Amino acid sequence: MATTAPKLRKSIRGKAPGLRLERALWDDGCTHVAGIDEVGRGSWAGPLTLAAVVVPREKRLTKVRDSKMLTESEREVMHDRIVDWADHVAVAHATQEECDELGMSAAQKLAAQRALADLGVPVDHVLVDGNWDFIETHPTTKIVKGDAISLSIAAASIVAKVTRDRIMREWDRDHPAYGFVGNKGYPCPRHKAALAAYGPSAVHRRRWAFMDDLRWTALPRIIDEDEAQLGLF
Repeated sequence: MATTAPKLRKSIRGKAPGLRLERALWDDGCTHVAGIDEVGRGSWAGPLTLAAVVVPREKRLTKVRDSKMLTESEREVMHDRIVDWADHVAVAHATQEECDELGMSAAQKLAAQRALADLGVPVDHVLVDGNWDFIETHPTTKIVKGDAISLSIAAASIVAKVTRDRIMREWDRDHPAYGFVGNKGYPCPRHKAALAAYGPSAVHRRRWAFMDDLRWTALPRIIDEDEAQLGLF
């Protein structure tokens, strides 16, 4: 049974995402509408993680918000409630090695296809956060700030965030110097200091700009020319 969610803070009580977009697609004949969101794109270490969630038409779940609005403890509770409530949930990753080898754009596309395949149902339409269609294989609606508007995307944002945070906390045990339990692989003073002292770990991405300051490690940054021109590295 899902854990009861804590009372919402006043600052986010009136900011619930809705089902307007999902209902319009259901009315148009779509059976399975998946909301998708990702986390980890700007991290220096760890995977790119993407979640896909198909919400039920009849059952409602309160207190779902954009994951950025919630505290870590609130996200943990809501993650379990979402998994218990949703019709279908899938999480997929592009590893740090795949992020390096493929580039972030291709890695995000790969993770999306893995998540859609793992849902186990034919998806009729996808709702994505932002203004980039990284799905390509399914009809897709792009929604700027979609995690604040669409219940499906907001649910996916929580599932993706909690799943990746758990991975980074596990890796903190093997690589405690970098402070992954707190920064989840993103840049911060402690992370930068550890990189300067020890160089990158096995879970760091090697194509990112922080590698420019670590030449003494004999591990030069990998740069994809196309992504460099677009500023996506």
